[in-house]
Amino acid sequence: MNVNKRKIKQRIEKLKKLINHHRYLYHVLDRQEISDAALDSLKKELFSLEKKFPEFLTSDSPSQRIGSKAQNKFEKTKHPFPMLSINDAFSEQDIKDWLERNLKLLTEQEKKLIDFYCELKLDGLAIELIYKDSILKVGSTRGDGLVGEDVTENLRTINSVPLKIREKEDIIYDLGKQGLDDIAVGFKKEFPDSVIIRGEVFISKKEFERINKIQKKQGFSVYANPRNLAAGSIRQLDPKITAKRNLDFQAYDLISDLGLKTHEQKHKVLKILGFKTNKNNKPCKNLKEVFDFFEEVGKKRESLPYEIDGIVVNINSNSIFKKLGTIGKAPRAIIALKFPLKQTTTTVKDIKVQVGRTGALTPVAVLEPVEIGGVTISRATLHNQDEIRRLGLKIGDTVIIGRAGDVIPDIIKVLPDLRTGNEKEFKIPNICPICEKKIKKPKGEVMSYCVNPDCPAKKTKHFYHFISRPAFNIEGLGPKIIDQLLSEGLIKDPADLFGLKQEDLIPLERFAQKSAKNVIEAIQKSKEIPFSRFVYALGIRNVGEQTAQDLARIFGGIENLKKASQEELESVMDIGPVVSKSIFQWFRNKENLFLLEKLRKSEIKIISLKIKKKEQKLKGKKFVLTGTLDLMTREETKQKIISLGGKVLTSVSGAVDFLIAGKNPGSKFEKAKELGINIISEKEFREMLK
Repeated sequence: MNVNKRKIKQRIEKLKKLINHHRYLYHVLDRQEISDAALDSLKKELFSLEKKFPEFLTSDSPSQRIGSKAQNKFEKTKHPFPMLSINDAFSEQDIKDWLERNLKLLTEQEKKLIDFYCELKLDGLAIELIYKDSILKVGSTRGDGLVGEDVTENLRTINSVPLKIREKEDIIYDLGKQGLDDIAVGFKKEFPDSVIIRGEVFISKKEFERINKIQKKQGFSVYANPRNLAAGSIRQLDPKITAKRNLDFQAYDLISDLGLKTHEQKHKVLKILGFKTNKNNKPCKNLKEVFDFFEEVGKKRESLPYEIDGIVVNINSNSIFKKLGTIGKAPRAIIALKFPLKQTTTTVKDIKVQVGRTGALTPVAVLEPVEIGGVTISRATLHNQDEIRRLGLKIGDTVIIGRAGDVIPDIIKVLPDLRTGNEKEFKIPNICPICEKKIKKPKGEVMSYCVNPDCPAKKTKHFYHFISRPAFNIEGLGPKIIDQLLSEGLIKDPADLFGLKQEDLIPLERFAQKSAKNVIEAIQKSKEIPFSRFVYALGIRNVGEQTAQDLARIFGGIENLKKASQEELESVMDIGPVVSKSIFQWFRNKENLFLLEKLRKSEIKIISLKIKKKEQKLKGKKFVLTGTLDLMTREETKQKIISLGGKVLTSVSGAVDFLIAGKNPGSKFEKAKELGINIISEKEFREMLK
């Protein structure tokens, strides 16, 4: 490299560093040291030099925010860790109940350490950013929580998304200033080569109004709300269109394990790394402070430059957060406290009953159409007969309905004072509205079910579920085509899909040779499927995506799951007696076993989780737990035993090999002594694992 080129390269590097510094000041610290015009001048010089000397152009350059051509489609990308959702609360009592549930899972010492970190809940789109060697490599949408869409090029157009993490020296210096000396020392020894950030892409109210004015002027329909506009903008195939939308980004979580002790520390480090965080976020010592913060945010909600729909309450301690684990698709230690639902009044014209894939009968209110938050609402869920009874609802009633964000509308309250006397009582029918067979209401359950295996509604909904994105994800095969195939008698159960041929589809309405070929190829392509998605596709009652993932992780393959006893199923974290019973019974049903055999013969390739032999230290050993454990929670101990090939039983019998006894053991301890079962302490169990 000659002297001139070396100087050019040095100049480019200095310009990049200076421009990034001013980006950090403006977007993260909310201040400016030079004018916009001066900054534009620096950017222009950088762009000119890179154009003249393209060999010095790098992907992290500030000039490369809109450097990509339009794409044909978005590639799928797997999240290193699942992107979980957050459960909602709508009242102070909901939050108190949430905390009470969590406290039951903690020791007395841990309960004393509980405090909170509260954040504004932005109404946008959750995304993940992965940085390798400090440079943005992948940006993706949440997707189904496990796999999202790679929208890196679109995210690069957002000025508040750093293309590169700040310089190592600046980070270490600022960590020290913030009192995070331990982290600073760790960064000096070994700077992280990979950092995973999660946050929210959103659009300001001002920008939303500007874009809708343009839409109106050009004769196009306006966007219903800022969230929809932000989500649509991120999924534009041409990054140049995304760039015109002036999207914004705020980080809310640091997934990489950098030794941080609290969620509050995560936010401090996010800011130091160069990410914009919300300046309104606040640590709270107790629930009173949480509720005060919620009230304070509610008062200034309208004056904020962006839309929010509540606050997010985190248990601040990262170790307690981790210990509490997840339930369903959401971590236990975090909850969203939503603002009161957007509400209006309307009348209930009728109540219809829908039949789901499991046969559950769900009443749905047919409403006089009404608009809430830019969306026309004509239906509202009523959940079950108990809910109708609780509301005191009759057909013809005037009601208050509410809707929060994208949540399905709910009937909040009936206004009986407006009754005319023509209103009618409603009861869940005794026969299925579709197949006209008797329904049953299992003891202890609130739902009524159609138990006819040949009910057309059940079959149809099961097909819709089977082909859906979290299941077999057969692209191009939607409900309308399924309806056609069923009505033509081409399919009777989901396994029949894999036997379809091109010539079966061509005679059908809306099909030509090419479209038929595409559908058949999509069906064949879907034949290779991860075990967790296969389990979810089966449509077992009470088994959602998270439960399917837990079953896949513990049992590894379909044969192990098929043979599992109810007791073994119940030992899986978050699976109780109701769920374990429905799974166990599903695999004892002849029709279900026939379907599994047909799927096997269709050459479905299930990608099972391989459990290595070296991990099977406890294979065949049966354990029972009693008393309070100190070193691991009972759930963690259960999962450890299962992952190493052992079984966890709930009662003591002669078949048990070991009883793990913690503090204050119960009657199981005495029974184990009587039967001569090997009783070990938690410490002895850990020694066994070594």
